[in-house]
Amino acid sequence: MRVMVIVKASKDSEAGILPDEKLLTEMGKFNEELSKAGVMLAGEGLHASSKGARVRFSGGKKTVLDGPFAETKELVAGFWLWQVRSMDEAIEWLKRAPFEDTEVEIRPVFEADDFGAALTPELREQEERIRAEAAARH
Repeated sequence: MRVMVIVKASKDSEAGILPDEKLLTEMGKFNEELSKAGVMLAGEGLHASSKGARVRFSGGKKTVLDGPFAETKELVAGFWLWQVRSMDEAIEWLKRAPFEDTEVEIRPVFEADDFGAALTPELREQEERIRAEAAARH
């Protein structure tokens, strides 16, 4: 199964304070372990929400909201995409991450079979084609 590991923002990350060399070194070692184990598919840190925007969809209207956004505990500061056998395995990996004083969320990623009959063979073929095209470009 694939899981998204979502690192929540903090006052420091929202202030644009970057990790120090010690944390970057520890995170590099952790990422190397994830990669060697075949767990890490992707992972990136995100700039502060002051550099971002949101688009709100409501009643047919689309409203653009520029950052920063108020509730830091609800913001995302980074993510990984992992391939694991189970949620328990994801939790065990996450416990090894070199974090302090933060909260990290793990969420399963939808797979095509999760959508049942609503994902028709035509829609499934379209999805697979789009993913293959995107992978070929990068």
